[in-house]
Amino acid sequence: MHGTVVKSTGSWYIVRGLETGQLYRCRLRGKFKIKGLKVSNPLAVGDHVEFTVEAQAEGAAVISHIVPRRNYIIRRSVHKTGHSHIVAANLDQALLVVTLVSPATSFGFIDRFLVTAEAYHVPVTLLFNKTDLYDAEGFEYQAEIAGMYASLGYPSLTCAATTGEGVPEIDHLLDGKVSLLAGHSGVGKSTLINALVPDLDLKTAEISEFSDKGVHTTTFAEMLEVRPGTHIIDTPGIKELGLVDMPPAELAGYFPEMRALLNQCRYHNCQHTHEPGCVVREAVDQGRIALPRYDSYLSMLAGEDNRH
Repeated sequence: MHGTVVKSTGSWYIVRGLETGQLYRCRLRGKFKIKGLKVSNPLAVGDHVEFTVEAQAEGAAVISHIVPRRNYIIRRSVHKTGHSHIVAANLDQALLVVTLVSPATSFGFIDRFLVTAEAYHVPVTLLFNKTDLYDAEGFEYQAEIAGMYASLGYPSLTCAATTGEGVPEIDHLLDGKVSLLAGHSGVGKSTLINALVPDLDLKTAEISEFSDKGVHTTTFAEMLEVRPGTHIIDTPGIKELGLVDMPPAELAGYFPEMRALLNQCRYHNCQHTHEPGCVVREAVDQGRIALPRYDSYLSMLAGEDNRH
């Protein structure tokens, strides 16, 4: 039988059968190795699989084959050194929930997510949440940030999940697609999902006032059906998003504004940091490449953490 992984708890996988729509509790047959990838999870939510139902236990099955992935979002594993973790696979789009207040999402985090999505061909829309907490200056700042990303081909929507503002527009964006919903803990993903799928009544947690960092409410990624043919993959809040297997020489190619200039530098192996005749640095000086984006590039090139 064929199906889609809708939840992974590490050792067991919940698979929705394609033919029946029924849920099956599955385990993997043997060890699965993915060529060229050291991953802590051989199977991810969104994977398409082939499985066989076991006669002795109702709803229990064994996965025998993983269909090659169309794309995926991957991050460095938090638990296993030298390994990666596939967040979700076979995505039509990713929606990155960003907050400019309570807590503020860093440019470093946004840009790492966009670079990863560029590398694996996943279109991204930014969702600016918690606009109900803005003052006039906040709206101006958000318009500026949204404009910067829109000029690079990343559209955005504004919303306030607690009041319902922007929810119909997001619902329209989701229609007929498999969408990954990602972001730091505390940006309001669960509240947003509750607004989009009211009967789910997901646990939401108050922001910890002590640290102004989010409280984890989702522990495993899960694919949720908004309506037939429309799905959201909810993910645990991501504290940091370490880049995976990205050679320094390729990094600039995942920044659209740099990609357009790459063959114009004096040196073919220019890393756009200090070299003479670098058109990327020239574009930064002239304001054609936004300084926060260039700073993110330098930070990734240096392999720095992005938690702040």
